[in-house]
Amino acid sequence: MTAFKRAAGVSLTALAMSIAASAAMADTVVLTAYSGIFQENYVKAVVEPFMKANPDVKVEFYGMPNSAQMLGTLRAQVSAPQIDIAIMDVSVAKAATDEGIFAPMDETVTKHLADLYPQARADGVNAVGVTFDNLVLLYNTDKVKEAPTSWNALWDTQYAKQVSIPAVPDIQGTTLTIITDKMAGGTDYIQSVDAGIKRLEELAPNVQTWEPRPDVYQPISSGTAAIGIGWNARAQVYSDLSAGKLGVVLPQEGSGFQINVIGLVKGGPASESAKKFVDYALSPEAQAAFTEQMFYAPTNAKAAALISEKALERTAAGVMDKMIAINWLEVAKIREAITEQWRRRVIPLSR
Repeated sequence: MTAFKRAAGVSLTALAMSIAASAAMADTVVLTAYSGIFQENYVKAVVEPFMKANPDVKVEFYGMPNSAQMLGTLRAQVSAPQIDIAIMDVSVAKAATDEGIFAPMDETVTKHLADLYPQARADGVNAVGVTFDNLVLLYNTDKVKEAPTSWNALWDTQYAKQVSIPAVPDIQGTTLTIITDKMAGGTDYIQSVDAGIKRLEELAPNVQTWEPRPDVYQPISSGTAAIGIGWNARAQVYSDLSAGKLGVVLPQEGSGFQINVIGLVKGGPASESAKKFVDYALSPEAQAAFTEQMFYAPTNAKAAALISEKALERTAAGVMDKMIAINWLEVAKIREAITEQWRRRVIPLSR
């Protein structure tokens, strides 16, 4: 064998070894968050751009239907974590923090903490807001010719047996209770929501279903129901998919945020790369991209400057002052009591 061939052989072998070593060094970060339409859009807007910018890190999205299931999975793995990052509801993240599942969230994880809106931080939670969503009024544009401007439209007798509302314990029903209580003159929903419950008793006869299936967006889009409530981000997407049959309104009285937080699992197998992803997910660029993709309001205040006016108008980012301050950690302590009042005083009146 000539010296040239020997050198070429050595060079190719070295290249192969280098590629193998690079592959071995590549980290796989496992992210758990909501399955379905959230997963589809989050992968497109955030996960894929992150992997393109960080070719040495692969992100696997492990979708689950709800935060409770995520928490159950994290609990089952607590002695040997297989998940690195979780995106879930803030009240469930509090339980994960209390049980030692989430690592502290500080500047060693992400440099963007100082840029987050105050609502994105919750005392005692080792996770921070990654998306804001808010309750909105939904209506079928064939059945409701003029877009309603107030939550009071739900009580309009012309929509008798045409109202679709996800009841408690669904968080949408809880949020509606707090909004209704404020509208009815309540001053402290933590102490009492009686004013809101009394008002909901008056709404009950209008309600067609308290358990919309498969979700509230489909029956209103199809015209099975005329009006109802839902989350803004999904409503905006389904509005586009329905060719405008599903109308979406942020009522003049305001709304309340539902907060999804992102947390770093303590002892996760790819902790350093996971920190890199958390930092990216909270960056203005990633936040803006997801707002453009699915209309969640950004939690990073610097993201608004990067979002198109058209997309921003379809979120609550421009009307933060209209959002009722809801302390979901305190609400978690009274949710069972609110649910019981619905079961005794509200739901039976729709039959």
